[in-house]
Amino acid sequence: MFFLDRNAPTPLADQIELRLRELIAGGQLPAAARLLSIRQLAAQLAVSPNTVVTAYDRLMALGLIESRGTAGYFVRETRHAHVPDAVALEAGEEQEGVWLAQQANDQRAGVLLASSGALPPAWLEDAVPAAAVQRGLARSSAGMASRCPPQGLPELRERIATVMRGVGIAVDAGRILTTYGGTHAIDLICRAFLQPGDTVLVEDPGFFLMFERLRKEGVRIVSIQRRPDGLDLEQLDAACREHRPRILFIQTVLHNPTGWSSTAANLHKVLVLAQQYGFLIAEDDVHGHFHPGHATRLASLAGLERVIYYSSFCKALSPALRIGYMAAEHTLLKALMREKIYSVLTTAALNEYVMLEVLAAGRWRKHLDRLNAKLLAARHACARQLTEAGLLLDHPGEGGLFLWASVPSHVDLNLLVQDAYRNKILLVRGATFSADNPTDAHIRFNVAFSQQPRLADYLRERLQSLAGARAALARVSGGEQLKS
Repeated sequence: MFFLDRNAPTPLADQIELRLRELIAGGQLPAAARLLSIRQLAAQLAVSPNTVVTAYDRLMALGLIESRGTAGYFVRETRHAHVPDAVALEAGEEQEGVWLAQQANDQRAGVLLASSGALPPAWLEDAVPAAAVQRGLARSSAGMASRCPPQGLPELRERIATVMRGVGIAVDAGRILTTYGGTHAIDLICRAFLQPGDTVLVEDPGFFLMFERLRKEGVRIVSIQRRPDGLDLEQLDAACREHRPRILFIQTVLHNPTGWSSTAANLHKVLVLAQQYGFLIAEDDVHGHFHPGHATRLASLAGLERVIYYSSFCKALSPALRIGYMAAEHTLLKALMREKIYSVLTTAALNEYVMLEVLAAGRWRKHLDRLNAKLLAARHACARQLTEAGLLLDHPGEGGLFLWASVPSHVDLNLLVQDAYRNKILLVRGATFSADNPTDAHIRFNVAFSQQPRLADYLRERLQSLAGARAALARVSGGEQLKS
């Protein structure tokens, strides 16, 4: 099919990806054409199958090819939307949290979602096979007429309790409530426990969609700096003394957007302060599934005392199922379930039966193992390319989906992200992840998408161009000063 240059500095997987992209763009590989299998192409090019897997994964992430199970890999057919992008409804302004969430889910053709919070669809397409959906529905004698208890199917809650005990959280099914995901859990906490005028503590940086949701409750938001080892404890103590907060929202494991995890010592101090000042803790563990080892969680240390824990299967398994879960003491859980009934009555029985089948069949653990192996390889490739392009990775973290990188001081970050989007690359500036810091010099990078050489090439060219322009301006300014 083609040859590789083993003396070139470009990695072999990058060369394979580039050549296949050229063949697809040039029509030599037309729509619906079948590609060589992984083993066939590896043998033809004398490379390891993992090298071909990396190239194929990147092409699937770009939407250029698709996997059809045992049938193999095929060039994806271009599908034209019935409504052009020019008239598509935008829910927010560019770089706002709502706007960012929409980009990740709209998945517009040709846009590289380098700062997305989601995994490429190709990484999840085999996680829940059609047979699992059929078997899940067959678990209910009422079929599509099935109803779901507001707390969630008892059998599913038993399985979720097993998952939680596997990460060190001692819990039973009676203290679990199912949700439509992490954002639904945040909404229920706001509805159940906040009143206008309350003070809420949040991390800076933190989860962007939460800030506006909190403002809608009329509460006062106080930001606490997030460090690589956890919250800034001095800031937290001072905020508690001054404001007497009602709730602290915190991500302890693989924090979004930085990818950092809190230490046990830091979390112990947070619990001491919660007991001292009487506030609740809402612990977001949506990204905890991606942790490569054993991490410490507040819900584990506290035994759920004063802690409302929530997580989700949406990001790691299936955005189509929309299944998440919360765990709390009975008194707190009762208030949360009342708000769930008021707002959505119950979650979908079909979703819960399918999720039950996935957990019961052991697919969840196997899928996570495969997914985390892909993420680890993507993190290494992404970190190397970003560093070579001129970005600074401060504390790369232990694993997961994100790298938190800063641009050089001479770069106007607002202009960079605007230019990137005009070039069909979605970059999101650090300020989007802050409740009150408009000058953060970081960018969140999704390693699954950001390992694409297209991104590194763009950043390298733009950063070098900006550095050259700054140097030229300095020379001109210096010459004018000499003349004067």
